[in-house]
Amino acid sequence: MALLRGVGVPCRVHGFTIDKKLQRGAMTGIVYKNAPENIFHSWVEVYLEGVWYELEAFILDQQYLSRLQEINAGCRGAFCGYGVAVKDFHNPVIDFNRNNTYIQSEGINQDFGIYDCPDDLLKEHHQEMSAFKAFLYRNLGRHLMNYNIKKIRNQKASVE
Repeated sequence: MALLRGVGVPCRVHGFTIDKKLQRGAMTGIVYKNAPENIFHSWVEVYLEGVWYELEAFILDQQYLSRLQEINAGCRGAFCGYGVAVKDFHNPVIDFNRNNTYIQSEGINQDFGIYDCPDDLLKEHHQEMSAFKAFLYRNLGRHLMNYNIKKIRNQKASVE
């Protein structure tokens, strides 16, 4: 948001929680087991030419999506896992072309609404977890999750 505002793009933040199941595969092992059932999350909304656009597909690039689709080739329709929760797994909207982008919208279980300032959102809502779990997530969990995503993204496509 700071970068967007720095170049004159009006923006705001939309807060919510997602179901833990949405992260299965991106989070694994002890990280997934110890994750809260409701994971605090948000997306940024930008104001462009008189329209607010919701930009939510921030970890999902085409390379990662293609690998997930290959790994889950039998999936038709809705999908939930690996950081993705969509109605149409083979045609999710992830690229911005004056449209909303969604990759986790089907996993929302509590909507906190729109805030002009992230600090205001975080004053009212935040991730509930012990100081110990927060320390473990910050120093181990998120790194393992990023490692899993990078590993999936960089897998070679299978040869048929």
